[in-house]
Amino acid sequence: MIVALQAGRLVEVQITSLAAGGDGVGRTEDGCVVFVPDSVPGDRLEVRLTRVKKDHAFGKLHRLIEPSTQRTRARCIVADRCGSCQWQWVDYAVQLDAKQDLVRAALERLGGLREPPVLKTLRQEPAFGYRNKSTFPVGKNSRGEVIAGYYRKDSHRIVNINACPVQDRRLDPLLVAAKQAISTQNWPVYDEATHTGTVRHLAMRIGERTGEMLLTLVITTWDLPGITTVAEALQVQFPELVGVCLNLNPEPGNTILGSQTRCVAGRPYLNEVLDGFTFHIEPTTFFQIHTTQAEVLARLVVEAGQAGSADTVIDCYCGIGALSLPLARGAGRVIGIESHVRSVEQARANALANELTNCAFLTGTVEEQLGTLTPDVVVLDPPRKGCGESVLHTIVDQAPRRVVYVSCNPATLARDLKVLCAERYVLESVQPVDLFAQTYHVEAVAALRCIA
Repeated sequence: MIVALQAGRLVEVQITSLAAGGDGVGRTEDGCVVFVPDSVPGDRLEVRLTRVKKDHAFGKLHRLIEPSTQRTRARCIVADRCGSCQWQWVDYAVQLDAKQDLVRAALERLGGLREPPVLKTLRQEPAFGYRNKSTFPVGKNSRGEVIAGYYRKDSHRIVNINACPVQDRRLDPLLVAAKQAISTQNWPVYDEATHTGTVRHLAMRIGERTGEMLLTLVITTWDLPGITTVAEALQVQFPELVGVCLNLNPEPGNTILGSQTRCVAGRPYLNEVLDGFTFHIEPTTFFQIHTTQAEVLARLVVEAGQAGSADTVIDCYCGIGALSLPLARGAGRVIGIESHVRSVEQARANALANELTNCAFLTGTVEEQLGTLTPDVVVLDPPRKGCGESVLHTIVDQAPRRVVYVSCNPATLARDLKVLCAERYVLESVQPVDLFAQTYHVEAVAALRCIA
């Protein structure tokens, strides 16, 4: 127990690295490990401790004694308050190195893999203005004005913004216009404390390659007077706005989107191009937030899979087919598995629209479907929680020649690779890919080869 340190005390800390979650990590003069948000490796700080544990502590930056040479100026005027970005003041080259270190550390500590073959993180271009999707909670400030933005760090208090340097700049004017429409129409704004009001979130999407935009209002009731007139006026103001939708979510809690969506003007999807294929993107569609880097990711998956014209590839957690379609170029057959019914419908439509006849898509969980198939190559792209244990054991039993694992969470990637590499597979490479510049999030593509 660290007796000398107590919550509220000011201590001097030298920051040496960045941790999962985004905090800087450093030590006090007596060796106590301290996690500090908004800090950069090389910073010398005065930190006020907020929590003290048995072998580490947490603190808040009180004073910057000596800034790191790796510290840069944040481009966002609310970066010190907004909870969306954690690393805007970290030099981008340092961000890339830190993400490689986070993946390697997870594989070593959680996966038990000695000297895992983790490559340098592939940089993102551009590192700002890349988000093709933004979803903002809507509220009112103390003056009764409509506001929208990201939540403050560790809270549900909205930081109002009219522009975000991380999102595609073409979405900024649409955000302002949508807030103005809510205010002008006097639509009731949702209050999560009392569960009253109508408008909960503004969701905006743009096709990076096509320029087409989609606006969705998340609401608690379909009763939104004048919405059709407003939507049509917005389409006149923004010719690239191909559709305005309503998404119904009457339930309390943190889930943003509900299961029902209606289009009130235009069409309920935008078109986007990835790796030469055209995809329909709807309000509830999962699609990577940076199209250019998603294309890099897809090409890495194809290279790692090494599928030939006689091979059957199973694309687990396939969504709308963003990996399935590129895989189908070289494979004999691609079978996608997805539990979200609407995504399967979109995947089939996307394959048909792109004139691919060697793709099929199954509705159901990977746990249910994978064991009924005979794969030569398996591609895994699970949610952050990773794969179910039964999925991993099915792969080990089936012994496909190659496995490609796409992960957005180094911790669950490490846990799952530990199972796959225990006896049957060897890890050839892990390629971190930056799709979330200015944050601690990192994507990774792991390539495995069957050896038994």
